[in-house]
Amino acid sequence: MAIVHGTNCIGSFYARVVERDEKELDSGGSDESDAPGATLRVLRSLAIPMSEISWRATTSGGPGGQHANRTLSRVEVQFDIANSATLGPRQRARLAERFGSVVRTAASESRSQARNRQVALDRLASKLAEGLRVDPDRRPTKPTKSSQERRMEGKRRRAQTKRQRRTPDDFDS
Repeated sequence: MAIVHGTNCIGSFYARVVERDEKELDSGGSDESDAPGATLRVLRSLAIPMSEISWRATTSGGPGGQHANRTLSRVEVQFDIANSATLGPRQRARLAERFGSVVRTAASESRSQARNRQVALDRLASKLAEGLRVDPDRRPTKPTKSSQERRMEGKRRRAQTKRQRRTPDDFDS
């Protein structure tokens, strides 16, 4: 995908999203993150090639006047888990269970498309790393004898304090 800037018939600038053809992708394109060796580092042991991540730019919503309505500053990146050649079978199964077949993130905080793209890629890496994290099994533990005694002593002290607060006529009932 690429963004084409130009002028229309009355001289106003416009920008539109166009799909890149395979020849343009093979030549490296104009963006450094689409270069042949570029990767998105998710974990020490996992780096996803940028060729497996697709992105698109759209206009960001909300107020902002002419700039927000005309520039394609909002960036959405997506990673196809099911068709990734980089992921191992266990990684693919874990991510597919947590996110489905495609993971998407978006960013529109900045006025700069390049900054939003980097933020979206960072969010994608964080999301994938969180999805791949394996929580250790919890081993149930038994309370120690001393902790049980401390708990019971605290309960006795609290009960005695409450007993002392009662008025004498409470003892009659």
